[in-house]
Amino acid sequence: MKIVQNKQQKTLLVTVLNELNNQKVIAYPTEAVFGLGCNPDSESAVHTLYNLKQRSYNKGLILVAAKYEQLLPYIDDTKLSDTRLQQMFSYKYKPVTWVMPIKRTTPKWLIGSFSTIAVRVSYHPVVQILCEQFGKPLVSTSANINGLKPCRTAQEVRLHFGYNLNMLDLTIGHNLYPSEIRDALTNKLFRK
Repeated sequence: MKIVQNKQQKTLLVTVLNELNNQKVIAYPTEAVFGLGCNPDSESAVHTLYNLKQRSYNKGLILVAAKYEQLLPYIDDTKLSDTRLQQMFSYKYKPVTWVMPIKRTTPKWLIGSFSTIAVRVSYHPVVQILCEQFGKPLVSTSANINGLKPCRTAQEVRLHFGYNLNMLDLTIGHNLYPSEIRDALTNKLFRK
């Protein structure tokens, strides 16, 4: 997986990984827009992200991972049949975020006022390498101030959040819209 092609990009990748390890928020490209992300196990990092977005703490957040196994500490998939799990992953090249039951140990700051959590396995190479190098999923939400359109370029991210936010200034995917959101138990579509 070759997302970094020169020394400057390699240095930037190391910088954003250090930021994640130091409970900071980063910006990075996803399938359709730039995302804001942080360590899901850091309450202070998650609160910083909510504040940057000017988003209500009740709304909950998405976790994005390089592979399904990274999500297992946060989700309770025992209510899903093997057939249902296979169906979920039949969407491999179309980004779909799944609303899943949570484990009792899932941090409250990730779920807001819900008893579920939204999760996605991303096949975008930047997300893949970030989650693989970080060793776990990232909190992921679109890079925008609440109520405004999501940022699709690094320049838009800078306009919204300034130059103090570390960012992987690489290419977003080819999707025109953020991922679908579906209920993992019923397959009900929440966002197209």
